[in-house]
Amino acid sequence: MSRHPEVKWAQRLDKVYITVQLPDSKNAKVDLTPDGTFTFSATAGAEDHLYDLKLELFDKVNVEESKINVGVRGIFCVVEKAEKAWWKRLLRGEGKPPHYVKVDWDKWVDEDEDDGGLGDLDLGGMDFSKFGGMGDDAMGDFDDDDEDDEQQVSKPGGQETATEKEGAATAGGEDAAGEASTEKKEDAPST
Repeated sequence: MSRHPEVKWAQRLDKVYITVQLPDSKNAKVDLTPDGTFTFSATAGAEDHLYDLKLELFDKVNVEESKINVGVRGIFCVVEKAEKAWWKRLLRGEGKPPHYVKVDWDKWVDEDEDDGGLGDLDLGGMDFSKFGGMGDDAMGDFDDDDEDDEQQVSKPGGQETATEKEGAATAGGEDAAGEASTEKKEDAPST
């Protein structure tokens, strides 16, 4: 009996991204027909278990323009749609998709946010040097020197921190030298 690998998908106006997550797959075979039938089979694991699936995609596709990349961690497919239009779902059938088909939120773009950018998503050629600005100034004008917002928290077991002792000293419990003041200090309510 064969198993089903996990499949993740996302779309753009003109294409669908399908990722078959099957690490260390062997003898991977992927077939795509113009009517939108996507088939996959491979073996994986220590015991060479057979994995296969057949997906009836929502609409027709352009097989000649579609690309398939078989990698170490999985199979990544860029399936060109025959017509530029947003699909309601990945599969033709009504109802809930199979449990192994999931949305790829890392690649997902909403229909109203698709500006054509990253239309030719190439995961292998990413330039991480463009992710600058994440150093010390990443928080903008955030001012961490504001002492008014400082929170004081008591330590477990009734130990006081140095900040709490200073706060008690200014409140009249002790003077700066740590000696008891003549003013009576009220006990805080217990929680």
